[in-house]
Amino acid sequence: MAKFYFTSSKREEKHLLPSRNTINFLLNYSKSLQVIECSNSLKFETILN
Repeated sequence: MAKFYFTSSKREEKHLLPSRNTINFLLNYSKSLQVIECSNSLKFETILN
């Protein structure tokens, strides 16, 4: 287990690129999300279908 923490961090420098499907899913999800404010400290998030 200790070997995991002391290995080289060069693997973390690799840039990850999301696929087009992932981006489309996140954009469509954010379009369907609606936030409703009921009072100063209370908010509801709903997904519109």
